Amino acid sequence: MHSVFGRGNAMAAYTLSVLAGLTFCCFLSTVFLDYRTPATINTRQVVVKSIPDYSASREKNDLGYQSVLLLFSLIFVAILNCCTHLTHLFNWNVKQLFLYVTAEYQTPSNEFNQVVLWDKIILRGENAVIDLKNIHAKYYFWDDGNGLKGHKNVTLTLSWNIIPNAGLLPNVGAIGSHSFSFPPEYTTSRV
Repeated sequence: MHSVFGRGNAMAAYTLSVLAGLTFCCFLSTVFLDYRTPATINTRQVVVKSIPDYSASREKNDLGYQSVLLLFSLIFVAILNCCTHLTHLFNWNVKQLFLYVTAEYQTPSNEFNQVVLWDKIILRGENAVIDLKNIHAKYYFWDDGNGLKGHKNVTLTLSWNIIPNAGLLPNVGAIGSHSFSFPPEYTTSRV
């Protein structure tokens, strides 16, 4: 004969096994989807300034400033004039999207530099239509030294993390990027 505790244990083990199987099926149903889409990013005003960084040392470091024009109307497949519909990235296994724009460049002291300039979290059920034009960088574009003045190849890319209900946390890069160069002189104007 089975006791009440033995029967309760069997029911709990069976329930957990079924839930684990359903979670795995949820993961399998969306693991092979392609979340990449084309992106167009432009810059409008690019300046570089030499200012002291008091957080690390007393040396002057380069601070890049750019007014980024993110043309989200061209980034995703569903185009509605100047709006972006991110709804096609959401499916039943996606809880939220974490969008971010990074700047990548190379200096003599560091072979690979990557700086996050802007980010945004879009939750499921929120308005997934984004219309951004002439926005400023959300975070400072610091360089450890003087590697930005006159730099000819800084690449902006849009990427996003898809936060799923179950499964992998994919890091998806948009198709396309934007390269720009910093001016050869420091600016004296206020930015």
